[in-house]
Amino acid sequence: MATKIKTVYFCQNCGYESAKWMGQCPGCRQWNTFVEETVKKTTGNKASSAVTTASRDVQPMSLSAVSTDEEDRYDTRIGELNRVLGGGLVKGSLTLVGGDPGIGKSTLMLQVSRNLSRDGQKMLYISGEESLRQIKLRANRLGDFTDDLKFLCETNLDTIEGVIDRTKPEIVVIDSIQTMFSEEVSAAPGSVSQVREATGVLLKIAKSMNIAVFIIGHVTKEGTVAGPRVLEHMVDTVLYFEGDRHASYRVLRAIKNRFGSTDEIGVFEMREEGLVEVVNPSEFMLEGRPENASGNVVTCSVEGTRPILIEVQALVCRSNFGFPRRQATGTDFNRVNLLMAVLEKRLGLQMGDCDAYVNLAGGMKLAEPALDLGICMAVISSFRNRPVESDVIAFGEVGLSGEVRAVNMTETRLQEAGKLGFKTCILPAVSAGKLKKKYEGMNIIGVKSVQDVMDYMAQ
Repeated sequence: MATKIKTVYFCQNCGYESAKWMGQCPGCRQWNTFVEETVKKTTGNKASSAVTTASRDVQPMSLSAVSTDEEDRYDTRIGELNRVLGGGLVKGSLTLVGGDPGIGKSTLMLQVSRNLSRDGQKMLYISGEESLRQIKLRANRLGDFTDDLKFLCETNLDTIEGVIDRTKPEIVVIDSIQTMFSEEVSAAPGSVSQVREATGVLLKIAKSMNIAVFIIGHVTKEGTVAGPRVLEHMVDTVLYFEGDRHASYRVLRAIKNRFGSTDEIGVFEMREEGLVEVVNPSEFMLEGRPENASGNVVTCSVEGTRPILIEVQALVCRSNFGFPRRQATGTDFNRVNLLMAVLEKRLGLQMGDCDAYVNLAGGMKLAEPALDLGICMAVISSFRNRPVESDVIAFGEVGLSGEVRAVNMTETRLQEAGKLGFKTCILPAVSAGKLKKKYEGMNIIGVKSVQDVMDYMAQ
């Protein structure tokens, strides 16, 4: 058996491998993403004989022999996390949790480990970033831990694989994947080669031993998990922990989920005792809302099956410069520019010399078309300096002709608005007719275009 050492180039974005450096990656078409790494490959009779022996034990199966029963899941005792995972943690799954530094990834995984160990599951928490003393100092704030939760501070994958094989835990947490390394790969920990190799080893452990594995990953400045994009394709579930670490709220969002929907979100609040679930995000997001202030309108967005009421804030004022400034926080900047162009063209509002700022209060990031009507009303309210009543909610998609189009789950949005005391709802006319009789206690106003909205706000 011999060891062959060679130099290869990897794309940091997609993991494309090349024998020479290239300015543009042929895989993802990104520029200047190739990095040089040294890779050791083992050749010889031992490797070929191992492959031959393994292939003899593999037998193909027919579809009739495959069971279609529901996957076995663990209850994490955190409702928001169960919602995002699709009903709980699936046995034998590999889940990637990404997020900015200090956002609360390790805290969330420590709370999950504590809850699962209390239910009798054997947990193994492997940390490559903190010592056991540091972990205990953080754990003391979260509550009591049982002896079924074991901790290990290690970064060598061979050692970790041996410990897992010897102790046979049911759930494993890796914190973080960028600190793990394999001696078979000569590149530095955190490099493309090491991250890909570490994920491959953990994937084999999860599938062969039916162990549920969480791996924590850091994110780049663009907001994606550090390392090759192929990492996201290898795992079963990709979760992103979002939010401003200087604010109290956190949003857990599924980007990929082989066992459930990717439309659900979980909302948490960071407190001294750890992450606490926010059961009613709408009420949480509307706290401290000003009254009788122009440019403030409440709208409703649906994430999966959950309606979330959120306040849209707009500020339109005359510009002191020749080129007005436009800024959008929490929603698509180009969408805001499009809606303002519709208002100028269809309503004759002269905002070409005005600065415009649009913000979703609470720091939420949403891009559903149902927010269009709320954004338009907030911009009109600020431009004309006429406040919208505090008990009014509006949602609907706005087209380029100024028409207001229907959105899905209208009844769900109305029910959520009614729970929080809203008396008037402005929505697309196509959906208003059949709902007026069903919701007699709420003043439902159907609008066909932005001109109807303008007429309502002029009253």
